[in-house]
Amino acid sequence: MEDDPAELFAGDSGTLDADVRRVLVRLLQRRFLLAERNPAQWRTLLAHQQVIESRLHDLFVHLVVDHDRGIAYKRQVRSAELDVPVLLRDEPYSRAETLVLVHLRTVFQRERGAGESSARVDVEELEQTALTYYDPDDTNVASRQREIRGAVARLAKEGVIEEESEGRYRVTALVEIVLSNERLTELRAWLRSPAATVPQDGTPEPADEDAPDDHAAPQDDAAPQDDAAPQDEEPAR
Repeated sequence: MEDDPAELFAGDSGTLDADVRRVLVRLLQRRFLLAERNPAQWRTLLAHQQVIESRLHDLFVHLVVDHDRGIAYKRQVRSAELDVPVLLRDEPYSRAETLVLVHLRTVFQRERGAGESSARVDVEELEQTALTYYDPDDTNVASRQREIRGAVARLAKEGVIEEESEGRYRVTALVEIVLSNERLTELRAWLRSPAATVPQDGTPEPADEDAPDDHAAPQDDAAPQDDAAPQDEEPAR
């Protein structure tokens, strides 16, 4: 008991240091913890990974730590044998976010394959590429452009891209977590098909039975299959 940390607030019965609690809260609040953006919290996570994992397991939540990429994220425990209450909800990316992600992942893969240490894109390039997949008869181009710009802003906020100068972004390794290579291949094959026009509402949908079923790139409820992307995990409401 003498080694227990002092109370942080009145009635505090917690046993973790304040810094460890902050990392635990951040993992629950946010989609990802990035070593590059939060070096101090990343060091705390690695130093106390076992106890943080234990706290998350108490909530039926897995912790995934990708040491090579410097990325940590969470995923909901799923079990056919156990009644597991769902704390985290899954939300697929929107159509615009999916289209932007596909292009970002393609550029990242191409540049890495060419031996480049980093990949960069312009917002105009992202916008024009995404627009090619929308219904050509849709005359509300300004609305589509705003949708795509909003997708870029959200992905920048999550850390998938980082703005280096106005309208110029560096693609981070997080894009490999968000969109797996296998999923990228499926989406690119479908988007090249003649029937791959994005409808005016909703995410892109395959037109036949051979196309991918879960058409939107998953977010933060983490890696559904192998290295697939974490999906959007937020406390269920």
